[in-house]
Amino acid sequence: MPATDAPENRDPEPSGSDVSPVSGAGLAAGHPLRSAAFRWFLAGQSISMAGSAMSPVALAFGVLEITGSAAWLSAVTTAALVPMVAMLLLGGGIADRYRRDTVLCLAGLGAGLTQVGVAFLLLAHQHPAFLLPLSALNGVFQGLTKPALRGIVSNLAAGRGLQQASSLLATVRNATRIVGPTAAGLLTASVGGGWAIAADAASFLLAAAFFARMSLPGPPPRAKSDPTMLGELREGWRYFSSTPWIWTVTSAFAVFNAVNMGVWQILGPVIANDTIGAEGWGLVLSARGAGALTASVIMVKLAVRRPMVPALSSMALATGPLILLGAGANTFWLSAAAFVAGVVAEFFTVVWETVHNTHVPERLLSRVGAHDEFWSFVPIPLGQLSTPVLAAAFGTAAVAVTGGGVAAVAMLVPLLVPSLRRLEINPDGDRTGRLHVPSPGDTGSGRE
Repeated sequence: MPATDAPENRDPEPSGSDVSPVSGAGLAAGHPLRSAAFRWFLAGQSISMAGSAMSPVALAFGVLEITGSAAWLSAVTTAALVPMVAMLLLGGGIADRYRRDTVLCLAGLGAGLTQVGVAFLLLAHQHPAFLLPLSALNGVFQGLTKPALRGIVSNLAAGRGLQQASSLLATVRNATRIVGPTAAGLLTASVGGGWAIAADAASFLLAAAFFARMSLPGPPPRAKSDPTMLGELREGWRYFSSTPWIWTVTSAFAVFNAVNMGVWQILGPVIANDTIGAEGWGLVLSARGAGALTASVIMVKLAVRRPMVPALSSMALATGPLILLGAGANTFWLSAAAFVAGVVAEFFTVVWETVHNTHVPERLLSRVGAHDEFWSFVPIPLGQLSTPVLAAAFGTAAVAVTGGGVAAVAMLVPLLVPSLRRLEINPDGDRTGRLHVPSPGDTGSGRE
């Protein structure tokens, strides 16, 4: 996802009747900050996200400092990305099978230790080949972390608190995306990338200590007749593949992510270099981050009764920067479009996480979330590799404008699914905060 769990014989239209009760200790019926467990989680995530926002800048300049090679930087980053994506589905099964706070704690501890190793190698100016296995291990731990994060919010908040919890987390995430890279740049320039990576390692370890304080209850005792891990993974796939409102959105974002990451990350700097320059490109990126932060703050208070229609419709606007980029727009218009794209993308992200946490059965949240992320992330390398080839054949402007149009259409296609259009959030409902999908004759019972 812009990135961001049915029985075989289930009704093809989603209903609230199969939603399992939320089982988290410290579950807050009101504002999530009333829950001690959520406060520990928010604190741990804030520290972890601050370190993660610093890591890309620190790693890039740290590797370039000892190698001077873009090829080695690409190898190190790819060594982490591939295992991360590969571990997502297994990570979903683990997070639904065991305590999610324990998974987060152990994965954070492992990620912290691997980053300690990376920091040591950079500070000691060792050969970059030694970074590859540590990067791969870090990717494995990240692949275990993401599915657990997709499911744990439903253990910590309920009803209207689910959207508030997602919005609070999004606010912190976007704030760290603005401050983190700048802090990493200053730290790298003053004392070196190795020390910036060491700060990231410390953030993982400190976050793991916070997660250990959450103390969520363990899963119900397992019986001999319960399915194996492989059986549970198949169950997650059956739910995902038989739920149209989920897999159609995931498919749409597979197209959107491939196009957006290819055009924006690959062609964006190339076009900007010939038009608005590096300074202008920096302003555009900052404007997008400011838009995302604005949306996440607003979403703490905003309640939308039928969220998916406006969320997907507005996501078509997120392709505006791609089209303007190809059209040769100046810094002002690109920054304005990027700000709007940041707003609508964050609005969708909060809505999508809330919909998942309120409607998907709690015991399947991580598995279905892992499928959602896996299938929407897999096409990204294809988009990044094919975009330069297409640009060489048809021109960068044509590829950017056409790509923006294709991505916009992809965002609107899922709206053809009736069950998606009828999804409602009932903020005054029971503790599960379940979604209400009205029958054809229902006038709607969800109330704000």
